Amino acid sequence: PSRGGAMLPLSLLRTATGNPMLVELKNGETFNGTLDSCDNWMNIKLKEVICTSRDGDRFWRLPEVVIRGNNIKYLRIPEEVIDMVPEEDLSMAGKGKGGKGGKGDGR
Repeated sequence: PSRGGAMLPLSLLRTATGNPMLVELKNGETFNGTLDSCDNWMNIKLKEVICTSRDGDRFWRLPEVVIRGNNIKYLRIPEEVIDMVPEEDLSMAGKGKGGKGGKGDGR
């Protein structure tokens, strides 16, 4: 069941802090761990991690991992976490960027 309201990705990530998640990288490696923190660029820090090689043959247990956001292909987050995300007021999205005016006087 999908929610009716809109949700921003960073709100979802921040709500998921302290919960388990699976992260797949663009190179095929996967990381299962508990989300410790994230930033505005979707860089994330996982704790108590199990890393799986892209072919699925090798596994590593790591105390913590920092993953750069631009290497992430997708995240799998528990459904109950998604239900806990506060709904966003997207009518404010994009305000303060650009707008009318700019250089020149419009002639």
